Amino acid sequence: MKRLTHVFAGLVVLCLAQLSLAQDAIEITRGTDKATPIAVVPFGWQGSTPLPEDMAEITANDLRNSGMFAPIPRGNMLSYPTRDGEINARDWRMIGADYVVVGQVAATGADAFELTYSLYSVVREQVLLSRSISGTRAQLRDIAHHLSDEVFKELTGIQGAFNTKLLYVAAERFSVDNTRYTLQRSDYDGARAVTLLQSREPILSPSYSPDGERIAYVSFESRRPEIYIHYIRTGRRERISSFEGLNGAPAWSPDGSRLAFVLSRDGNPEIYVMDLASKQLRRVTNHFAIDTEPSWMGNDTLVFTSDRGGRPQIYKQNLSSGTTERLTFVGNYNANAKLSVDGRTMVMVHRQEGYRNFQIATQDLERGNLRVLTETSLDESPTVSPNGVMLIYATRQQGRGVLMLVSTNGRARSVIPTQFNDLRVPSWSPYLP
Repeated sequence: MKRLTHVFAGLVVLCLAQLSLAQDAIEITRGTDKATPIAVVPFGWQGSTPLPEDMAEITANDLRNSGMFAPIPRGNMLSYPTRDGEINARDWRMIGADYVVVGQVAATGADAFELTYSLYSVVREQVLLSRSISGTRAQLRDIAHHLSDEVFKELTGIQGAFNTKLLYVAAERFSVDNTRYTLQRSDYDGARAVTLLQSREPILSPSYSPDGERIAYVSFESRRPEIYIHYIRTGRRERISSFEGLNGAPAWSPDGSRLAFVLSRDGNPEIYVMDLASKQLRRVTNHFAIDTEPSWMGNDTLVFTSDRGGRPQIYKQNLSSGTTERLTFVGNYNANAKLSVDGRTMVMVHRQEGYRNFQIATQDLERGNLRVLTETSLDESPTVSPNGVMLIYATRQQGRGVLMLVSTNGRARSVIPTQFNDLRVPSWSPYLP
């Protein structure tokens, strides 16, 4: 089984080298324009004991992670208002803040809380938003993320994605022959992780369905790769594909009715699409090269990785016409593509000519411009937030596998904090109700 695992991984990712030690520092390509300075003032709270969550800090971190805002450190603040009527525009103008977020939390029951907040424009000296959000103690982080979404949308016109979830696989090695793999689901920033699945065998390629209710992934629990769908609310699992050879890289269609994946049932890794209602299977690619890592570009087009041109590059194929077109020409390696929701930007693993490092890059599909976002060694498995503003990828740092969050404008980066030492294959959820 171990040999099959290695063969499977090698073919599916087209020779992506295994994760190795990262460089001492992670550098992000930065734009010439600056992030907007914003102050998120500590929220007022009159309870007898501290709240378990610092919601103002969570909100500031959310806005920083977008790469569009630069939260002002609390130590630089000249005052700490909790209501919009207490804001002195001069105080915030002096320290360079364009906007101020203030709020206060009140207990409204035994386990009920309400946050009342305001967003204030220093330039206009005007309140832009003033609302209340309610929830339980367990929902304080949700309230903070919801506030971040509201502020982000008001100031950018883009729907916020801070109240979304993240999937990833954690590997815990207890001995040479004893590794436990767990499928984890957390907030997008790594908080409140819960275990959805445990296995002594590898778990690969988790992928959220468009409704956020199901997960597709590859499991080796039967000693060979099989594709499962996992229902999050009930824990029920359904085996979708168990053909001889490879079963890998599942990807949901935008409407959630079909699943694209890789099979070698006919002798060579090719891409297939399954209608989930009828279980009818359709072969999409037919080439002597390795075709793998499908991702959807609308409901009628797939992008995928293929070495049919001699080295791994990204191609797209129209499912109706069968027409295939190569998308990447910069660099000698491009793989594992993910599309932004608007279909304009493609995120991928990229290697430049003359370099050995695998990095994360974005390509503008309208103009063809390619931009490298990272400078670490052997970055892999990028996943994009549903609003296209942030992405998360896997890499190595200080000898352990970590997940990194980076804004797609290149201004912000951070490590996703978790309790595990070896993290892999992240997948960002869609917007959730």
